[in-house]
Amino acid sequence: MSDESELMRQLDIQLSHIWMVRTFLKHSDEAEEDEELALVHRRLYDFSLALGSHLNAGDAEGYLKQANKRWRRLRDACELFSEIQPEISNHTNFKMAAMSLKKAVFEIGRLLGKEEK
Repeated sequence: MSDESELMRQLDIQLSHIWMVRTFLKHSDEAEEDEELALVHRRLYDFSLALGSHLNAGDAEGYLKQANKRWRRLRDACELFSEIQPEISNHTNFKMAAMSLKKAVFEIGRLLGKEEK
């Protein structure tokens, strides 16, 4: 397995966590009522969608190119969710979703060699 293919595999593991957070948020009643929360789950979806075809084709180079290209929007969606989560809900599910998203986005950034703020 090439280094790029291994990196794609590692990124996709983190992407599975992002997908689960996105699914939770999308199907929450709160997402129907809050435009910023809806924006978060749409941005998470957009990031996943941009990478999916490259993963399915085994195109590690394209996958990494898209991940780097869309990194900032993913990071910004994570920051927005972290900011609004306490206002949306302090339920454990939302707190854990915020923590899970932060961890996955941090790991994706680390794997891509991005510096954290």
